[in-house]
Amino acid sequence: MASIPSPKNDRGFCHIFMKALKTEIENNAQYLGNGIIKADAFINHQLLPGLTTDMGLAFAEKFREAGVTGVTRIVTAEVSGIAPALVVAQAMDVPMVFARKKKPAFMTGGLFSAHAQSRTKAEAVTLYISDRFLGPQDKVIIIDDFLATASTLKALVSIVADSGAQLAGVGCVIEKIFEGGREKLAHLNIPIISLACIDLVDHGKSFIVS
Repeated sequence: MASIPSPKNDRGFCHIFMKALKTEIENNAQYLGNGIIKADAFINHQLLPGLTTDMGLAFAEKFREAGVTGVTRIVTAEVSGIAPALVVAQAMDVPMVFARKKKPAFMTGGLFSAHAQSRTKAEAVTLYISDRFLGPQDKVIIIDDFLATASTLKALVSIVADSGAQLAGVGCVIEKIFEGGREKLAHLNIPIISLACIDLVDHGKSFIVS
């Protein structure tokens, strides 16, 4: 089981990174209404390699500070969760597995599955993970791009529970406070870490980042 290294051996790294992420959101994210934050300039369409790599290091440091140890696997859902989950896995030196939204022909054998509601696509999806890559021997952190209504995260939590793995924490790049997703996960009694938080102001016409 991997220990979580301190990133870059830099005491102020997380503070510097989170300030840079906040600036990126303020400059390049847009609120489109109906709970949708457009962040395709740096998260879920175009990716900025330096910023993305530092996300992984920041998550690793924050989970270390929260006392999370012995992680064996990072879990996420395709597609937008893959990049942040991969850099977290790289920072922790453990495998990453992503839940598929469609079952391909090569996905044979035992499967864990759960249903989620896609906010951006306005449709229900089923998530699948092979039992080859998740089981009772694992200690897992779930990573995703957004914490919003928590529908996808709850589906991943269900899959982890069905596998018998231990869930050690949840991490999201951006938390939309106004959606209330954190409260829906509070019963898990695990660290829930967001690198940036967005809330609506001016009667929902604009947002602030913290």
